[in-house]
Amino acid sequence: MTTAKFFLRKNEIRGFEISGHSGYAPHGEDIVCSAVSSAAIMAANTITEQAKARADVRSEDGYLYLMLSDESETAQAVLRGFMAHLNDISKQYPQYIKIIFGGVKNA
Repeated sequence: MTTAKFFLRKNEIRGFEISGHSGYAPHGEDIVCSAVSSAAIMAANTITEQAKARADVRSEDGYLYLMLSDESETAQAVLRGFMAHLNDISKQYPQYIKIIFGGVKNA
């Protein structure tokens, strides 16, 4: 199962962590993993490369982490859109993706 965790502070999304493979299909053929991975990479690239927001980003096979270092309205819009997108995917494939919400330390 793929787990998407969104880090919240007050009324803002401060970042996210995506981990695991969905198990919908074999590696390389998994449309759920592909959809989640593509959306997560696009969100991270848009935030850091286009909006020029500072963020701590870490990536490896089956894992992507992003935590904003500063405030950015554009980054918030991207993160809200990303969260809505994953929510839609999880409604279509509820047994393959889990979305959880957590606080940020020192919130």
